[in-house]
Amino acid sequence: MAQFQVPQFIEVENKIVGPLSLRQFFYLAGAGAFSFVLYFILATWLWFLITAVLGAIAVSLAFIKYNGQPLPRIIWSAFGFLWKPRLYLWQRIPESRMISIEERRKNLKDYFSEMPSIKKLWQDLMTTKNPISKREKNLRTPFWGKQPKERFQVFRKLTGEREVARRVDYR
Repeated sequence: MAQFQVPQFIEVENKIVGPLSLRQFFYLAGAGAFSFVLYFILATWLWFLITAVLGAIAVSLAFIKYNGQPLPRIIWSAFGFLWKPRLYLWQRIPESRMISIEERRKNLKDYFSEMPSIKKLWQDLMTTKNPISKREKNLRTPFWGKQPKERFQVFRKLTGEREVARRVDYR
């Protein structure tokens, strides 16, 4: 059986130029070269001002990371977000079954014919002699100092571990 060496720390860049990676070196060297050229073109005070700003930008591009992502990648993603279109459309797929209006009316008539009328329900509620069932009676009356019994249930998660949770029955 052959054993293979698995590479580790693949997200760490190789240090090529002293303590700097190649990417960091190019950011700093590019800023230094641009500052060197500007030294011969601009006045000393203006060159110093531009070099300070350019150096700060180069150092931040070379060394700053936010949530493990380097700053150039974050800037690239931000520009991509700003320039790419962001129009998302959701189109509902219509059902293939067509129902005629007459069929729908028949279905609704059958549905409502099975239901008791509201007037009859109200009349039965106000004039009934039959006691209210235990289920409805328990919902109306308070506990009068008694605490309801809490039930707990053991269940198994998808990972296989067992957990105890309070069971709530809405009856």
